Amino acid sequence: MAVTTEPVSTNPAASVEEAITTRHSMRAFLPDPVSEEIITEILEVSARAPSGTNSQPWLTYVLTSEAKEALSAGILEAFDGEPGEHRPEIPIYPDEWAAPYLARRRKVGWDLYGLLGIQKGDGEKMHKQHSRNFTFFDAPIGLIVTMHRHMPHSNILDIGMYLQNIMLMARAKGLHTCPQVAFTQYHKVIRQYLPIEDDEVVLCGMTLGYADPGAIENSLVTDREPLETNTRFLGF
Repeated sequence: MAVTTEPVSTNPAASVEEAITTRHSMRAFLPDPVSEEIITEILEVSARAPSGTNSQPWLTYVLTSEAKEALSAGILEAFDGEPGEHRPEIPIYPDEWAAPYLARRRKVGWDLYGLLGIQKGDGEKMHKQHSRNFTFFDAPIGLIVTMHRHMPHSNILDIGMYLQNIMLMARAKGLHTCPQVAFTQYHKVIRQYLPIEDDEVVLCGMTLGYADPGAIENSLVTDREPLETNTRFLGF
């Protein structure tokens, strides 16, 4: 299947539909700063996400400048260290990938690498590209999101809706994002740099900033299955 690409939308989204359809994960950002005022507005509106019994289980750490750079340096040191030493606290991916999920996973990976000119088997370039996750793809803002470990795993659904709100609000401000579970395996390192309590579980990171419209990797738009693949209409 062909790689789907399109120009990066840098204008603020004018509707919910436009925010949804112009949102996709960006992997190269401009250094342009994002004000604390804009981030505050994004997070305040995003907190209107629904949650079971209004528990609002999300805890958010917003990083910029020296705080972000210090965390990135610490994780990169661990990333370049002993393979397999760091693992997430809760399962992120299946132990074994099965159809149809394996094919979807492989396609997005090779579509991205293809745009970047990374050939299959080029471990050094793959490692370097993966490491860019931990610099928040050079964006000015990085988020780390946690929840208290005594809360039920069903609360992860609530946090997913909160994260989606952040991504859509970002589009309303002309910003872009990249949600990143890659951070979860480095929770021990993250705790060295952030005031995360022992009873918090690191769930994900997120990059926030102005996407670089000239970066080829930002043109990648992942495929979606036809509606009939995953949807059943009953009683119509």
